[in-house]
Amino acid sequence: MTTSEALNLYKSRDISEKLFGSDKTFLGNRSFRVASSQAAEAKIFIQFIALIIRARIYTLLRKRKAEMPGKPNYLCVPAALKELEKIELIRQPNGNYKLDHAVTAIQKVILGAFGLDEEWIKTQARLIGKDIQNAAMPEEQKDDDEDAENEEY
Repeated sequence: MTTSEALNLYKSRDISEKLFGSDKTFLGNRSFRVASSQAAEAKIFIQFIALIIRARIYTLLRKRKAEMPGKPNYLCVPAALKELEKIELIRQPNGNYKLDHAVTAIQKVILGAFGLDEEWIKTQARLIGKDIQNAAMPEEQKDDDEDAENEEY
């Protein structure tokens, strides 16, 4: 192995250790609090998947940040997730669901890093609202609604 190969291998090992070390911070892995080894393995597996997702979010946000003229501080993982958490549905008095607020300019920039836009959010909000309504609807009413929809066609 050459010196440069050894250095690259060492640096990649350090990055992996830091990533798993940060797992303890943002995923709450200080103690497992599980009753069996099978539960511990399941928790580790889920945390591993969460790390993969977080790494992908980090990569996309970093790429978007490099494309922008300034260095916005909202394009880091914690700030971006906190900003996106503000996108929420509220229930209207008539039982319909809609977005609580319009999608902000900052949220549009963050969504753009993931290849999404405001229209995608609105479409997903409508679909989720319908799913919530259907889940809350009594079974008999669902059957009546499906019969009514079939009659229209």
